[in-house]
Amino acid sequence: MDWQALELSLSLGFYTCIILIPFGIILARLIAWHSFPGRNILQALLALPLILPPTVLGFYLLSAMGNRTPLGQWYESVFGSSLVFSFQGILIASIIFNIPFAIQPMQRAFESIPQSIREAAWSCGLSSWKTFTRIELPLAWPGILTSIILTFAHTLGEFGVVLMVGGNIQGETRTIAISIYDRVQAFDNANAAIMSATLLGISFVAISIIYIFYDKLGSYRGPR
Repeated sequence: MDWQALELSLSLGFYTCIILIPFGIILARLIAWHSFPGRNILQALLALPLILPPTVLGFYLLSAMGNRTPLGQWYESVFGSSLVFSFQGILIASIIFNIPFAIQPMQRAFESIPQSIREAAWSCGLSSWKTFTRIELPLAWPGILTSIILTFAHTLGEFGVVLMVGGNIQGETRTIAISIYDRVQAFDNANAAIMSATLLGISFVAISIIYIFYDKLGSYRGPR
């Protein structure tokens, strides 16, 4: 069992959620509640990682963050290290690749909130901010929880984008998914099986939490 790779994957999933979920809440609410020119184009761009091959996305990210690009040169001048083949690089890649998994469940949750509820809150004197924090967020919580779990679980299993942007550096960019690939290449099927079972268990628990939560929520609300 490659514990270092597992720890790195857990850290990657944690930081991806910490950064992406707050941003996703704002963007999901904007798309759900507002109509504006280019809205459908924006939704298509946000959903693109769902169907785009990971290696294709990884190639473009690698091209955008390389040492000869403006972003790569700026990062190296400020932080003194390369953005590609680093934890920071695969974190950026993970955030971009997980955008649809984070935003779409929250967007559906905000869309399910009737406009009349917001109007009732405003008529009671609540500001837009208080309506958002006291009314909308609690009602959208199932979608937010789903986004957190899907983003975290998907990050643990990501392979192509991480390998393209981060390579395979032990303790820096070697995630558990890449470590499984390494073990298979080395014919170490025993350790590969242990790590695969670990990911399988984590994924199963994550999906089970979503279904259990929605089942409890349905029981609480009662039959429709």
